[in-house]
Amino acid sequence: MLVNPAARAGTGGTIANRAAERLREHLIRATVISGGSAAESTELLKQAVRLGTNAVAVVGGDGTVSLAMQVLAHGATPLGIIPAGTGNDLAEMLGIREMRPDDAADAIARGVTREIDLARIRRQGQPDVYFGSVLASGFDSRVNDRANRMRRPRGSSRYTIAILRELVALRSFAYEVELTDVEGAVTRHDGPLLMAAVANGTSYGGGVQIAPRADAADGELDVVLVHPTRRARFLRLLPRVYRGTHGDVPEVSMHRARTVRLRALGVTAYADGDPIGPLPVEIDVAPRALRVFVP
Repeated sequence: MLVNPAARAGTGGTIANRAAERLREHLIRATVISGGSAAESTELLKQAVRLGTNAVAVVGGDGTVSLAMQVLAHGATPLGIIPAGTGNDLAEMLGIREMRPDDAADAIARGVTREIDLARIRRQGQPDVYFGSVLASGFDSRVNDRANRMRRPRGSSRYTIAILRELVALRSFAYEVELTDVEGAVTRHDGPLLMAAVANGTSYGGGVQIAPRADAADGELDVVLVHPTRRARFLRLLPRVYRGTHGDVPEVSMHRARTVRLRALGVTAYADGDPIGPLPVEIDVAPRALRVFVP
């Protein structure tokens, strides 16, 4: 059980101990590990997998789950989540976001799993990075930048406040977007965009339904492009984005692709809430790359 002690306002360790005890009640041996840094946690997890652990459970948010995902991708060891983060969008994708620690541990103990796709980010000279929910760029990555700098409030309302503050400086970026579908046909979208999101799952930012039709097991990525509009108009669109009803908005175009290339100067990409680095990036699908516990 990999735990982020800082999760849930510093109660991650308490949640992990409770979840571990619950697993032991099911006669499952549970060992809690926690590194002092992301690199140390990664090494501890790699060692546990090499020694032959039967499953990995993560106590934390999307960032800690993403760390485990990099280790477990394309392997046989299944991943379970005990939600304890700010956004918990990966837990949302698996239907366990609202579960209490005991209930999430029970779901792991029952042993029901499924295989899901992962999205794979490729950048020249950099190692591949996998993500499970959404890669954000443009307006929404700037929101992530701001939200990560904010100490308060905790929880998903931090993203709402960050969105409103970024609206004041709303601007578009010159994008080059190349989409390759499952049959190999290529479509290009070159020009100004407020944002471009590439989704394997439906939501990011603590439940924002940016790609409501996304399916993490269909072998495709959902791509959402938001074209320039006035600040007041964009503000009126935000409630629809939260509800996932923005598919028929003229300023929004939605696409499906097997491979996506994004290029824009001065734009940082975020995936599963963590910074990836500046564009350009290439994203493709790693079909059924991760086995996960589900209710």
